[in-house]
Amino acid sequence: MRMRPTLNWTPEDPLPGSTDLEPVVRALAAGGVLVLSGAGISTESGIPDYRGEGGSLSRHTPMTYQEFTAGVRARRRYWARSHLGWRTFGRAEPNAGHRAVAAFGRHGLLSGVITQNVDGLHQAAGSEDVVELHGSLERVVCLSCGARSARRELARRLEEANAGFEPVAAGINPDGDADLTDEQVADFRVLPCALCGGILKPDVVFFGEAVPQRRVEHCRELVREATAVLVLGSSLTVMSGLRFVRQAAQEGKPVLIVNRDPTRGDRHAVTRVGLPLGTSLTTVAGRLGLPVGDGEPACAGS
Repeated sequence: MRMRPTLNWTPEDPLPGSTDLEPVVRALAAGGVLVLSGAGISTESGIPDYRGEGGSLSRHTPMTYQEFTAGVRARRRYWARSHLGWRTFGRAEPNAGHRAVAAFGRHGLLSGVITQNVDGLHQAAGSEDVVELHGSLERVVCLSCGARSARRELARRLEEANAGFEPVAAGINPDGDADLTDEQVADFRVLPCALCGGILKPDVVFFGEAVPQRRVEHCRELVREATAVLVLGSSLTVMSGLRFVRQAAQEGKPVLIVNRDPTRGDRHAVTRVGLPLGTSLTTVAGRLGLPVGDGEPACAGS
């Protein structure tokens, strides 16, 4: 299934946002919970989401796979903006929400973590075996020979090829794309694959591109093995994530959502907690008596 940019979405039968975290606490205490996270879990790390208040889709349409592969100008625009945005992503650090998820995993309460994010912050917080549904900005892939390489190496090459490239961006987006004008990117030099001279692309799933089928099947298996699905910071607007929520509901698995705004998956959920993620998950960890962060215990009375 190919992802499409969805700029507008009208909630159907949204759940009212609850402030009761007990259903989340009970689900995690029972163990076997599968986490499905979206851009909203990374906003407290300085990375904006797509559709929340001030979300990037209000000013920015993500690059599609078709655009990227169709022409040199589109790739120049993408790589110039992405190169600048990469600097911001490289400075981002895990927040309380990421650390709480890592704590749940360390104490055996999770069956897995699927993230729609490409920022690597779950892993940086200590979560293991994270399925990156949409790939990672940490890697680059050649569309000709298929070789994968580290993004930091391409960043070094781009720095050398574009000395003095220091534009001021209007904003940074969840896909690592900075908001720059066509004039600001006009002279940016795009580099080919160092092995074959082919077109380089970040190892992420663009809108208009399909999530690899083996990855989808792995995620479906994780849903089958889970006792419940906990959605964190995702509007579930694109089908790539929503399909797993639908699967869980069809299999009789409870779906719990922590997201401040209504989501496309509300009709399948037993609850939607409309509270900030960092505070909510830290509170949940505290009620479960779990240490968070660098081994400091969460406050059980929070």
